[in-house]
Amino acid sequence: MFLFWAKPKPKPTPMHRTFTFTLSTFCFLFTFTFTYPQILPLTTISSSPLEPEPEPPLMYAAAEVFGIFAVHGGVNASFYFSSTNNNNNCFKHMALTRLAPHKNMRLGKKTSSSFCRSSSVDSKSVGGDVFSVTPSNKSDVDYLGQSTKGDLNLKFDEIDGLAALEGPIEEVAITEAREAEGLLKDLGIPSPSSSRNSPRGIFCSRTLNLRSISAIGYDMDYTLIHYNVMAWEGRAYDYCLENLKNMGFPVDGLAFDPNLVIRGLVIDKERGNLVKPDRFGYIKRAMHGTKMLSTRAVSEIYGRELVDLRNESRWEFLNTLFSVSEAVAYMQMVDRLDDGVILPDLGPLDYKGLYKAVGKALFFAHVEGRLKSEIMSKPEQFVEPDPQLPLALLDQKEAGKKLVLITNSDYHYTNKMMQHSFNRFLPNDMDWRDLFDIVIVSARKPEFFQMSHPMYEVVTGEGLMRPCFKAQTGGLYSGGCAQMVEKSLNVHGDEILYVGDHIYTDVSQSKVHLRWRTALICRELEEEYNALIHSRSHRESLVELINQKEVVGDLFNQLRLALQRRSKDRPAQTLAATNMNDEDLTESMQKLIIVMQRLDEKIAPMLDADGELFNLRWGFLSRAGLWDKSHLMRQIEKYADIYTSRVSNFLYYTPFMYFRSQEQNLAHDSYSHYCSQHNGGLTS
Repeated sequence: MFLFWAKPKPKPTPMHRTFTFTLSTFCFLFTFTFTYPQILPLTTISSSPLEPEPEPPLMYAAAEVFGIFAVHGGVNASFYFSSTNNNNNCFKHMALTRLAPHKNMRLGKKTSSSFCRSSSVDSKSVGGDVFSVTPSNKSDVDYLGQSTKGDLNLKFDEIDGLAALEGPIEEVAITEAREAEGLLKDLGIPSPSSSRNSPRGIFCSRTLNLRSISAIGYDMDYTLIHYNVMAWEGRAYDYCLENLKNMGFPVDGLAFDPNLVIRGLVIDKERGNLVKPDRFGYIKRAMHGTKMLSTRAVSEIYGRELVDLRNESRWEFLNTLFSVSEAVAYMQMVDRLDDGVILPDLGPLDYKGLYKAVGKALFFAHVEGRLKSEIMSKPEQFVEPDPQLPLALLDQKEAGKKLVLITNSDYHYTNKMMQHSFNRFLPNDMDWRDLFDIVIVSARKPEFFQMSHPMYEVVTGEGLMRPCFKAQTGGLYSGGCAQMVEKSLNVHGDEILYVGDHIYTDVSQSKVHLRWRTALICRELEEEYNALIHSRSHRESLVELINQKEVVGDLFNQLRLALQRRSKDRPAQTLAATNMNDEDLTESMQKLIIVMQRLDEKIAPMLDADGELFNLRWGFLSRAGLWDKSHLMRQIEKYADIYTSRVSNFLYYTPFMYFRSQEQNLAHDSYSHYCSQHNGGLTS
């Protein structure tokens, strides 16, 4: 018996809105064609009202603004240019008709022609005879080491009105960037800097030219679909405790507390502790069971130990929000084990054995299928919708990116969740499958990136499958491996960007084994960003106190050294210090000791309170202590080229964004800055 399945091809859609304006930046007339009559406004993202919006780097602003124009003009937008002799600093003509977005965020209803947009980018689609797109076989490497593939170029050098762009390029860039920003403001499009400096910014660890990316792969759970942690993890916790109770464990009186743990902590299975290490692996905070340990206890237990995630038999890294329910259950059961209420019938249990029991109970909760069945039956109770997400993926697809969904979830669950989260926000009765060139379910990550597994094509709505050896565009598959995706799409290595929420399964392994570019989704960034803003005055006061302590301490140390040398019948640092009266020296030192003690009394509780606005026990997600980075942040910097709170944030950066990593401060930078402010500093 032969089974056939074919995905219907959508038809082109008519153009709906056209507007024209004259832009002195390039001295020609643009005509944009809007494909979406109800395009979602971008004004929902802005800088925090608690801080002024900084000026963007003007040398880059013009390029970013042009990217905004390109994405809002759509791939099918036409560009026409006319010469002008008027070098006025503002555009002269603009006719713009724009409909308000529908209240339920839909982008339009199906017309006589069904929805279809070109998934390839050529010179015609971006400006006819004026522009050309750099193809892969003609691309170069720019001064930052990034491929120029996908860059937009002018087809000719002679442009009427070019004289307006003459002069020192630094001054021209500033002038044209300001004009372009004014144009964006008149069009109602926020400045690119407004998204960068906001809780929903995309932050760059390693420079990434999004124009050179040919394919973008996405994870689903907690990436394309964000779950309500209290609801999803709470139900997982409930099923876990039910299974533990059936195994004979005392679980009465326990309740799910999501604030007990945060992502990025590490379970010490040998000691029954939950710890927060810094970027070097030194443990800064720890909790035994549900009780936080003092700084002294942490030092006594872990003073000579470092967290080594390669030792999987001892350390368990909480990579994702899916780890919350397991960690909460385990730490609560540690208390029960310490209290001696676990019956001996279960056999001799240590902390490591207890962790295995909790993991087994949670595993059964997933395998039994009751948890996912409940979520599929009432997805609205567990999924937090994001109406902006489909727009972001549509922009990417229409810019020529090949989109791939790679998830460990099975077909039925994936289809149900994606239908619920996407279809109601897509235009013209478009289905979520229309967004993706290839869909892979039951991918078995991280092995999907590490080794080869058989691939099966899902050929019926009931999930019936047949073996296959090559993925085809528009296909739905189960299993397989990353090399099959590369071969099917004819893209490899750094031409692919993979986006996921799991620092190991999604981000680390795709980079280590395939050299894919990577993006990490971490929803908690939004809360941490706001918490850091509200903690600014607290942290500034704390830093000021610590600086005062450092000054007083340095003065005290010099006096102590003078006293030490004098006690050994040696001259002090100077003749005056050698001849100083003992009583005067001792009195000065006593005063400084009292000052330092009082400073310590004020600093200590403030330091403990740092980060409480994010989490009372663990402080900030990305920090370990006042200045140092957490172990999670070190992992993100090492493996994620960019990171952000949600996929829909790409909507505000356009598919043409050039992400540039920020300057990395080194320990000696502050000293070199100090020296530069004092007559050139020290000389050798």
